[in-house]
Amino acid sequence: MRKAANCEYCMNYIYEEEYGYYICEMDLDEDEMVKFMTNTFRECPYFRYGDEYQIVKKQG
Repeated sequence: MRKAANCEYCMNYIYEEEYGYYICEMDLDEDEMVKFMTNTFRECPYFRYGDEYQIVKKQG
């Protein structure tokens, strides 16, 4: 079952300090990137709900 995309709650949506904005760290193909950039990625196959504890472990 795919989850609706809400990038703000996704583990793959990270703040890139070098660029100064958030990015999706998944390898998106061209069609997926267009959906991501236009905020029409309703059923993202890469969505993983992130909680603070998992995100901190990932960054450590």
